[in-house]
Amino acid sequence: MNFGGDEVKYSYDDSAFVIVPVPYDQTSTWIKGSEKGPEAILEASVNLEFYDIETSTQAHLKGIFTAGPVVSSGTPESLVNAVYDRIMTLLKEGKYPVIIGGNHTVTVGSVSAFADYYDKLSVLQLDAHADLREEYEGSRYNHACVMARVREKADIVQVGIRSMSAGEVPVADRERLFFAHNLYNDKSLYRKALERLTENVYITIDLDVFDPSLIPSTGTPEPGGPDYFELMHFLAEVIREKNVVGFDVVELCPSPDNKVPDFVAAKIIYQLLSYVVAKTLT
Repeated sequence: MNFGGDEVKYSYDDSAFVIVPVPYDQTSTWIKGSEKGPEAILEASVNLEFYDIETSTQAHLKGIFTAGPVVSSGTPESLVNAVYDRIMTLLKEGKYPVIIGGNHTVTVGSVSAFADYYDKLSVLQLDAHADLREEYEGSRYNHACVMARVREKADIVQVGIRSMSAGEVPVADRERLFFAHNLYNDKSLYRKALERLTENVYITIDLDVFDPSLIPSTGTPEPGGPDYFELMHFLAEVIREKNVVGFDVVELCPSPDNKVPDFVAAKIIYQLLSYVVAKTLT
């Protein structure tokens, strides 16, 4: 299935944007099922309206192509390498990749490709968890270690964090870490987070950054997250002021009893593409 269904059907050559599904769940540690996330997002995306009210754009007119999934049955490292190869190919061919997971491990391969392609890349992480463990459950590529691996390739800014282990505290950069409880009380911190980013930015969105009242369908839900408009308005500002070169949306663990999170994830993807297109028109 392609993103948007029959209403959004473009060839690869005619598309600026390429959706890359990565149905991967091997390193998940609690609720399983994130390998079903990409399919659920694609199915829900058929129900989007493709005129965006906020930006008065139709981002799909730039072309959105849905590529075949990146899969690996081997080690987490082999999955990371497979994602790297796919994303690097797309970047060299002038495409704008959008990666949908799968759990957060997929981000390591994606960021590695972007960091090798773009100079002075920084990564904006929206997440409930710091994900700074050096190793977890015997793997350096566990989804709980993703930002430890990512910051080996690029500077990171962490927004929405409200869960971390005692072992992560001494290795966290408090100048680049913005806790959810502080953001709740002081919205000016979003501006400070933006100012910590370099010109070229990659965004990784773990859906558990949102309060579980909006998105309960994640592998590790955490209460106390920001709401939809708060985060989307922040991301709109980031896209206006920085060169956002790509992004991912990960950690949807879909439930057959609640399709709302699937749709919200699809909406987030299209809304970000709408912000990207709107910037080119100003």
